[in-house]
Amino acid sequence: MRPRGPATRHLIVTDDPVLELRDVVRDYPGRTAVDGASFALPSGGITCLLGPSGCGKSTLLRLIAGLEPVDAGEIRIRGHAVAVPGTTAAPEHRGVGLVFQDNALFPHLNVSANVGFGLAAMAADARRARVAALLDRFHIAHLADAWPHMLSGGEQQRVAIARALAREPSLLLLDEPFSGLDGHLRGAVRDALLADIRAAGTSVLIVTHDPEEAMMIADNLILMAAGRIVQTGRPEDCYHQPVSIAAARLLGDVAVIDAVVTNGIADTALGAVQADAIPDGAAKLAVRPDAIVRSPAGVAATVSATRFAGHLYIVEAFAADQHFTIQLPGKPPAIGEQVTLALRLDVRALVVRDGD
Repeated sequence: MRPRGPATRHLIVTDDPVLELRDVVRDYPGRTAVDGASFALPSGGITCLLGPSGCGKSTLLRLIAGLEPVDAGEIRIRGHAVAVPGTTAAPEHRGVGLVFQDNALFPHLNVSANVGFGLAAMAADARRARVAALLDRFHIAHLADAWPHMLSGGEQQRVAIARALAREPSLLLLDEPFSGLDGHLRGAVRDALLADIRAAGTSVLIVTHDPEEAMMIADNLILMAAGRIVQTGRPEDCYHQPVSIAAARLLGDVAVIDAVVTNGIADTALGAVQADAIPDGAAKLAVRPDAIVRSPAGVAATVSATRFAGHLYIVEAFAADQHFTIQLPGKPPAIGEQVTLALRLDVRALVVRDGD
């Protein structure tokens, strides 16, 4: 386990959090999977927990669901403590619904029985009415008598989410819910499902490693790396105003450029930007690839590689002993060709001290 410093509190601004984590830690032999996680989720809406494989996001989901204990810190749901070291509320007592990546339907139960599985304590008439309402909401009423093996991946997912919502949880947890779907169906199935979930009014926390998907579907993001929460906020803010280079990289390609700061100005090979809060000296400038453009007044660069990406080309180039990744529309330059590059005049950039 690595030494722990003071945890940074990351709070999405909310007056009525459905979920709050305070300095949560989960240790495994030889490593810390979750290291001082602190954040709050607002009631309603969709939040995405985004990070690379192995960063601890699925472990964090299991801690929230009550499938594993915390080793330090506290988890609160609707203001009630459900996990502290040595004491953890059972999953069924947390008011949380959980859907794993594989959906995990009961193969010996038909669709109606799967959806109504957690409603055994309800009167029979009330249970049938609740199941019927969920089947209608998720457009699977015609599958009521079907068996799991007869369903497509998208249909299985709808059944699993309907089952998770049957007991009207305060919070729905989804672990990589769309990763198993075919690419051409993924977007349509995802958008339809999330529209139905929003209509139900349930707060949702989705684990994903896909930054494009996270930014498209989330009202708020939680960015996680190496067991730690690195930033929270609206997708637009996290993308355009990252708090660190590590946070910026979680949401897509980043060009990191050497800079020298003098009197609040960061000078680079491609131009200068404001750096008011950075002390004088060596620094790094992080920008998105679309912030670097071809310009007659720019710096000469040599193209080393190009990649077709549909509506544009990803171009790799070297200038002033530095490597740059840029995005260009239209026909790309040839490998070995000289181009002139500069920072866009309206560039949004993150400037950090060298070594941070």
